[in-house]
Amino acid sequence: MINNTIYLRRKNKVIVETGEDIVSLERLATVLKNLEALGYILSDSLLETISTLSTNNFDSFYKNIIKDLKVMLGANVKHKPMYPNFPKQVMKMDEAELYFNAMCHYFGDWIGVRIMPKYKKKKRKDLKDKVQLKVIDLGTELDFQSIFTYLMSANTSISETDKEDITWFIGNNKSKLSTVVPENIPLKENVALIVKLFKDNDCVLGKNILKNIKTATDVLRIAVCLCDGDISLAEVTKFSSFDRNTRRILLGFLENCNGDITDDMMKYQERWKRLAGNLHPFEYHNKYPKCYTSFQAVVGNVSHKTVNSKIETAIQGFKTDQAVKLLKKRPGEFARRLDNLVRIADNSSSIVQSFKQVAGNVSTPVLLQVKAHFSHRAESSNNKVRTFFPKGNIAKAKVIDNTMQRINPIHCDNIVQICNDALKTRFAKQDTLGKVYIDSALEGFNVPFAQRSSSKGLRVAPRGSRYNLPDGDTIRFFIHWKDIKGSRVDVDLSAIALDEDHKYKGNVSYTSLQSHALHGYHSGDITSAPKGASEFIDIKVSNCIENNVRYILMSVYSYTNQKFCDIPECFAGVMVRQKPKSGEIFEPKTVDNKLDLTAQTTITIPLINDVVDRQVIWTDLALTRNLGHVNNLHGNMSSLQITAKAMTSLVKPNLHDLFRMHAEARGELVDDINEADTVFALDKGITPFDADVIASEFMK
Repeated sequence: MINNTIYLRRKNKVIVETGEDIVSLERLATVLKNLEALGYILSDSLLETISTLSTNNFDSFYKNIIKDLKVMLGANVKHKPMYPNFPKQVMKMDEAELYFNAMCHYFGDWIGVRIMPKYKKKKRKDLKDKVQLKVIDLGTELDFQSIFTYLMSANTSISETDKEDITWFIGNNKSKLSTVVPENIPLKENVALIVKLFKDNDCVLGKNILKNIKTATDVLRIAVCLCDGDISLAEVTKFSSFDRNTRRILLGFLENCNGDITDDMMKYQERWKRLAGNLHPFEYHNKYPKCYTSFQAVVGNVSHKTVNSKIETAIQGFKTDQAVKLLKKRPGEFARRLDNLVRIADNSSSIVQSFKQVAGNVSTPVLLQVKAHFSHRAESSNNKVRTFFPKGNIAKAKVIDNTMQRINPIHCDNIVQICNDALKTRFAKQDTLGKVYIDSALEGFNVPFAQRSSSKGLRVAPRGSRYNLPDGDTIRFFIHWKDIKGSRVDVDLSAIALDEDHKYKGNVSYTSLQSHALHGYHSGDITSAPKGASEFIDIKVSNCIENNVRYILMSVYSYTNQKFCDIPECFAGVMVRQKPKSGEIFEPKTVDNKLDLTAQTTITIPLINDVVDRQVIWTDLALTRNLGHVNNLHGNMSSLQITAKAMTSLVKPNLHDLFRMHAEARGELVDDINEADTVFALDKGITPFDADVIASEFMK
């Protein structure tokens, strides 16, 4: 079964079966005109195919593709801001009128009557902006199915949207699972998800899935997934009751794990204790003796000292030789502790040499992170803060004081070289890429490591990635939301201006609808949305630069403190307008990006604009609100500035370096894209938005 909604969203492709009729030129022209209004055009092969459809099939194709594109762009709703002639109307209004309208609106919400100022919408000029149209191509069933193989064989965490797509596929393509489910499923979160989906859909677990269940933690994830918990294990799950058959299946998985499972179970001892009450392992001591012995240690009936505790004891006692001896059996853990070991060891060179001996057994994602870390380790010692992203389903950037001591640059260089050699040796064993072209713009895109908390969006990039703004001097942010049934929902859109040093320069928000210095204007603060509401902010880039503004931070707040995930309809996005007074306030074809706001939080930062370099810094981050203040930009200013500083200085492995290592190991670099057999670029070949392909094929 094919799902063109998924195919279009993920690859800008659809599948259409060739017909035997001839569609009139007038009907084709109508489709093309309406698609152009959304910023899209059909490829020659797709246009040729739909021109053969019957009237019913043609109409169905047209209706579905328009519907899907509108949802992707945020054009599926009516955008009605408070001031219908924005931005010109707000520019000309005096503060007294703006204040009076706001007070009437707020008073109306206090008494339960929604009062909106009444202004007649003036006829607007046709859109004057020139926009490069995106091509929708004709796909194939094999290419469509590859999406799910790539997702299931990804070597890094995948997003909730990815999981939803896998769920759809397994539920609707049972006969094809044997050819689509990969032999190797490196991410154990995916193993847990697939096991649950197979169980839910009464599918038989084949050997290719069972062989990927190797450790006790793999089984714990499956149990958590069966209870709809957090399979990243970042959050504690409340286990539900299992029937006898499920208990036997889980205990069977555990019994068949490689080697001694006790040590692995002790990593999550408290969770296994609670799970023991659901699995009843002591009732099956004859059938599952390994489980019986390990659960005895877990519940405390027998003592057990884990390898991790031995490693930690050795490091705390500065016995690095002893720690390294244990860590060499756990290369991934060795890599994660490498910085600490090099800092505290009397002979740092021996630590580096020991790591060299096991680097080939460290996973590609970890090697890439170690390489990037030590590439910038020398200068990072001078940074006042460190930034990292805790594991879990909420995208939060953790910023802490940088207390790391300096490391000899020679050791850093040696570690980087070790990682390079290990990666290239691994990549060289894969199929040749032939002649390879790599777009220099990919230097701005980070490698997609942790996508589990990524929002669903038009073009989702790894956090901290940078890409160029389209042509235009006006950045237009937008949000749209709808009330929860029975509850008023007030979502606020704000823009904060910061200078080169991240110092506050001004804002555009419900507290300041006009910022003449920034040439920034807000379309009006709407505080309830029973039928949906939209807000817009215009920022003029040239004015920002003239006023020494470097960064414009887009932020969205749930003023009434409902979490975004509980709001039935809520999304945000950005347009770049060349002629902001022409066209409608919301013009779908000018949408540069749009994302659904579904996080378990009340504050989000979708993106930051670097107006000097004319770049978008994709953030898609959540913040924890300051409980001592109203939930708006003023009450969270300090956190916003710290987050902006962290994200604008973030250093992560980039796609250009990753693809270059692949090209050097198994291909030949060329400067002319027309000569290339393999292309890595923004809009051709493998793009930075093909996270599924990258995580599956280039990070294994």
